[in-house]
Amino acid sequence: MTENVENENVTGIYSKFWRITLVVVSMLLIFIGPTYGPYAFVNLLKISYFASIGAGIILFIIGMVFMLFLIRKKIITV
Repeated sequence: MTENVENENVTGIYSKFWRITLVVVSMLLIFIGPTYGPYAFVNLLKISYFASIGAGIILFIIGMVFMLFLIRKKIITV
């Protein structure tokens, strides 16, 4: 009985690889999005400063919503 439960958890979003990948992506969005995102937008893509700050804030909000999703699905336990 426990083998079936373990096999179900290995596939899909609950596998160890996907859990780690999803947590790393959400952390990148939360921490790197609002800091290095505007820098890259201004210097590399030549977008205006205020638009790049807005994009950084949007990346932060997406990261926080994604983290909330991971917590609610119990991929991350608090």
